Amino acid sequence: MRNKAVEQLNPLIGTWQATMGDAWFLEPAGQEFPGSATFEWLGEAFVLFRWTTEAGEMTLVLGHNDSTDTYAALYHDERGVCRRFAMTFDGSRWTLNREDPDMFQRFTAEIEPGRISGRWEASEDQGATWRKDFALVLTSNPREADS
Repeated sequence: MRNKAVEQLNPLIGTWQATMGDAWFLEPAGQEFPGSATFEWLGEAFVLFRWTTEAGEMTLVLGHNDSTDTYAALYHDERGVCRRFAMTFDGSRWTLNREDPDMFQRFTAEIEPGRISGRWEASEDQGATWRKDFALVLTSNPREADS
């Protein structure tokens, strides 16, 4: 039986075109980097998100803690980095947030049919100041992509 809270993530399921842009750490400034992304069910209780570009791959496993009624995301990338993010999702807004001793990070995305527009930010001073890491836009109609 599928977890009811995780089932709320169903609008994400499918294959998406990914575009990363406005990244402070990549040259030349203003360049966009295309890629692809997929959201798929992992059993009955998790959603697996994979985002791939020529620079590498990022994976998130999205799930829910029923006892606290909270979402969480586990992150991994090609560098071997693993992190845990607190997560919210209400169908029109998706957030990821971590507050670890080494760095705070947050992702905020607006969700519309066929489009997810997000922004990654980071803080190295426990959230006193934030810098934009990059924008991430996912486009496509995941229902059409699954057909």
